[in-house]
Amino acid sequence: MIKQYKFRFYNFRLIFLLLAISGIGVQLVGIAMSDLKNKQLAGVILGVVVMGILSLMDYSWILNFQWIMYIFNMVLLLGVRIFGDSGGGAARWLKIGSFRFQPTELSKIIIILFFAKFFMDHEENINSLRTILSAGILLGPPLVLIYAQPDLKNTITVVILFCIMIYIAGISYKIIAGAVLIFVPILIIFLSFVVQPDQTLIQSYQRDRIMSFLYPENEEYSDNIEQQKNSKTAIASGELIGKRLAGDENVASVNNGNFVAENQTDFIFAVAGEEFGFIGCCVIIVLLFGIAMEIVRMSLRAKDMAGKIICCGVGSTVALQSFINLCVATGLAPNTGTPLPFVSYGLTSLVSLYIGVGIALNVGLQSSAYNKQIKKLTKNEKEEYV
Repeated sequence: MIKQYKFRFYNFRLIFLLLAISGIGVQLVGIAMSDLKNKQLAGVILGVVVMGILSLMDYSWILNFQWIMYIFNMVLLLGVRIFGDSGGGAARWLKIGSFRFQPTELSKIIIILFFAKFFMDHEENINSLRTILSAGILLGPPLVLIYAQPDLKNTITVVILFCIMIYIAGISYKIIAGAVLIFVPILIIFLSFVVQPDQTLIQSYQRDRIMSFLYPENEEYSDNIEQQKNSKTAIASGELIGKRLAGDENVASVNNGNFVAENQTDFIFAVAGEEFGFIGCCVIIVLLFGIAMEIVRMSLRAKDMAGKIICCGVGSTVALQSFINLCVATGLAPNTGTPLPFVSYGLTSLVSLYIGVGIALNVGLQSSAYNKQIKKLTKNEKEEYV
């Protein structure tokens, strides 16, 4: 279960990037809402500890419990459906005493691990109709429960992650082309339905967000884009180095003026832009890009298909959530309520991502180069090495 690895195979670049972005996150959360700073710091410490432990656990051993993880995931999502704690018009949280967490964030990591094992087991038959249908059937139940919360953005995120994983598993380009030919018309039909006032496919607030993005000049939807307008104004007001570094004590800010709600979570990038300017925003983007690329890069040295899928899945989660959050904060996408990885306040999201990174780190430790060296060692050397 736990092995002793050579530290030269450990991805310390990734650790440095994670600590840097998490430190910035703690600082920004403290600026946005000072009473949450210690909680965010505690979440980072917990996440780093969990990541460190999981990075030393053989991921192949963890994947042996794929069905236990799947059932556990279903129990959590059913718990949300039955006992879910509501917030913002959606029941997405479970509350146990004073502890409140969002199972969907952990669900994304579990789905990555489950399908990593599933696709590896069916690697030789990945292009068979039976394998594809089986994967779709297994994805269906958690996807339906996530959508029913309602949580459209995470439903779409999980679908995209699934598509990335099955692509990494080696699905034929002919099947991809066929899926695109089917998906594009369905998407057009879906959008044509949801823009109708009497539609029932999505919640009314979800439709309003889409309509406000498509028709920002329409006064009917002005309230839905007000936050994004204020977010862009806050980012622009930071100019090159930001108000904090420039010593600007102007109270007309996103923090003191309450111009943007949930600025400690969904719109944390507005705080970063205002406080640390263009340079601070670039640093955050570069760090997030570096983290995603380092995780994906480890897939190139993975010893098997499951390792490749885990790294690509976790790296894609970081990249996708970062892209969505930044697009929302800058008005390039409808408001979705997606946290910025390792930066936004949200302990479930933070620790879940650290769990995923921890397992990805173990994939890197068991790289093809590592396994080649193990094969060359004598029996006594192996006992000392592993």
